[in-house]
Amino acid sequence: MAPLPVVPKSNKTAQPGGKKVPAEVVVQRAVTELRLPKPVPRTSPAEDFTQVVHVPTWMWVERDGWGPVSETAEVEGVRVTATAMPRKAVWQIGDGHSVVCRGPGTPWAEGFDAGASSPDCGHTYRRSSTAEPDGKFRAKVTVTWDVAWRGAGQAGTVPGMAMTAELRLAVDEVQAVVSA
Repeated sequence: MAPLPVVPKSNKTAQPGGKKVPAEVVVQRAVTELRLPKPVPRTSPAEDFTQVVHVPTWMWVERDGWGPVSETAEVEGVRVTATAMPRKAVWQIGDGHSVVCRGPGTPWAEGFDAGASSPDCGHTYRRSSTAEPDGKFRAKVTVTWDVAWRGAGQAGTVPGMAMTAELRLAVDEVQAVVSA
């Protein structure tokens, strides 16, 4: 793992015996040990069903993966706790568009209008996926996490950690047939 950008308020922490441990060392360990959940993307219609051109698709990530995650590390007596908070979910829809959602999105449920757009995280396809490999759009969602850390009288941030999940969505056109 490459070194993480760390924005500390102070660089060094005094240790017993006059030694100093750079705060970055302890922060790096705490952040490295964070186990951010991989997003579990959901859509309505569900991924195994066909999305329909000009009909809103609702998108969300499972809520149990949307919340604070903390880890504490200790190096030579210096303890730092890093806490990650999800900031946004960015959906690359597969048709060249992307959608930025400021939360996990709202799961579609019985009682919602089937033709209504999601109140906070959705997309309406304008073309089918029939020309795509396997006849499906390759979509992905990336959840961006911001990390705040505290320890030994110091604090700082590690911005922009991310976790991504992919899904494949079939999108088709529905033609109305009128018979007399």
